[in-house]
Amino acid sequence: MITAILLVSALLVGLAGCSGNKADNSGKTAASGFNKEGLPIVNEPITLKVLTVRWGNMGDTFTKNQWLKDLETNTNVKIEWQVMSSNDWGEQKSIMLASGTLPDVVLGDQVFSDSDIVNNLSYFRPLDEYIDQYMPNLKAAMEETPEMKKISTFPDGKIYSLPARLPSRPITSQQPVINKTWLDKLGLSVPGNVDELYTVLKAFKEQDPNGNGKNDEIPYTEKGLGTDFLNPFGITDLNGNSMMVKDGKPVFFPVSEEYKKGLEYAHKLYAEGLIDKEMFTQDSTMTSAKQQNADAPILGFTNQWTPDAVFGKWKDQYVTIPPIAGPDGKQYQPGDPNGLSFRRNELLITTSSKNPEIVARWADQFYTNEASIQNFWGAIGTVLQKNDDGTYTLMDPPAGTSADAWYWEQSLRDFGPKYVSPSFEKNIVLNPETGDGLKLKIDKLGSEFVTTPFPNVMYNANEFQELPTLTTDIDSYVATMRAQWVTKGEIDKNWDAYLKKLNDMGLDKLLKIRTDAYERYMNVE
Repeated sequence: MITAILLVSALLVGLAGCSGNKADNSGKTAASGFNKEGLPIVNEPITLKVLTVRWGNMGDTFTKNQWLKDLETNTNVKIEWQVMSSNDWGEQKSIMLASGTLPDVVLGDQVFSDSDIVNNLSYFRPLDEYIDQYMPNLKAAMEETPEMKKISTFPDGKIYSLPARLPSRPITSQQPVINKTWLDKLGLSVPGNVDELYTVLKAFKEQDPNGNGKNDEIPYTEKGLGTDFLNPFGITDLNGNSMMVKDGKPVFFPVSEEYKKGLEYAHKLYAEGLIDKEMFTQDSTMTSAKQQNADAPILGFTNQWTPDAVFGKWKDQYVTIPPIAGPDGKQYQPGDPNGLSFRRNELLITTSSKNPEIVARWADQFYTNEASIQNFWGAIGTVLQKNDDGTYTLMDPPAGTSADAWYWEQSLRDFGPKYVSPSFEKNIVLNPETGDGLKLKIDKLGSEFVTTPFPNVMYNANEFQELPTLTTDIDSYVATMRAQWVTKGEIDKNWDAYLKKLNDMGLDKLLKIRTDAYERYMNVE
């Protein structure tokens, strides 16, 4: 804690020297020679303080990105980066918000959450007028892709943070993955529905598909029983809040008949040893150890982002398959028909900034196709190759460095403002055998079955005060009962009492908050 206080104290002293402790709400630029259009943005160089947070010990290597260097040269806007680590940002953030001393710019959605912003709105400038006057690239992006505006609009109808649309993202999230080597050895076909999945998992359990003579196969495991296993029953939960959209209305699915039937199916498999007995007690380390078991592969079926993501040296035995059909004969895939591309809170202009017009024009430079791909993967000539036919390909990373680690080293990656037009993505050529390219390849197996998720809505200050207590109590009870019903059964016997207790806990109030936020989101124009 002492270290965190010292670090953030030093940061605050630096920020105070630049911006002062009191917010300047005048909106007037202190810089001379400001150009509303064209480059440079200012005739005389000016320095902005920009705060961002990176994962763990990633550091500030992204600042060497050639596009960012060229941006400084072309705009005359110099950046003094304040790069913090996620390891201790929680403590540092609290100190900063309490002090009220902020930099000119906050970059990346890892810095401040929705509730941080909503509960401290006086620190952040409404950006609607700046977007209209100084940000033609972002304005055009919002017109082409209305989701960009929806996701950025706060409950009071204003925009305080800028969005991003990441390039070449899939529309599916976790997809079913199965050990194809085991299927082939046992002469089994890829399961297409829950009955066939049961038959396959039973064979995995009983017929020694890894061939080591031990009864060590675990047909299915994960850390707890998440909703991915319940997908065949029409249950999908992209944002992890137990909400779905059904017939155009928000629903809390843990009280639905579909959820109940899914847990009955899960209990049947658990009772026959087809689901890991340690599922509800193991942590991520235990799960990973099973996925990468040293002597032989022991896992048969799971849900993953890509089949090569978690199985170590056994990864070539696993393949992604289409969604498993449920009792109604339909297939359901978690994801988002609009793509898993959208982010908000990627850039905020603070009221400490004396030059908001300059910041707005600087930020707008990020909202072009070429700028965005260079800030997601790396600069042209370093990570990206621009070809004569107008396409872009990714270069190979240095020996001993993974592609993903290289991209994070060379770019802002997931963080910061960006927008790649859907029509531009055909120009981005990715390797279909690994990473982002592989995910897009297997995405086609489930894309037509993707359900419409409950969106990433925004809550107001009053709602943020009520939500923690409601969700903590309700989510904990739902998780406890899910584990009990999967392991011990008797869901029919206890179902009515379960519904009553949820209502006593304030489920109606929770649903009203979620529904009000949903309606605000859907009504953004």
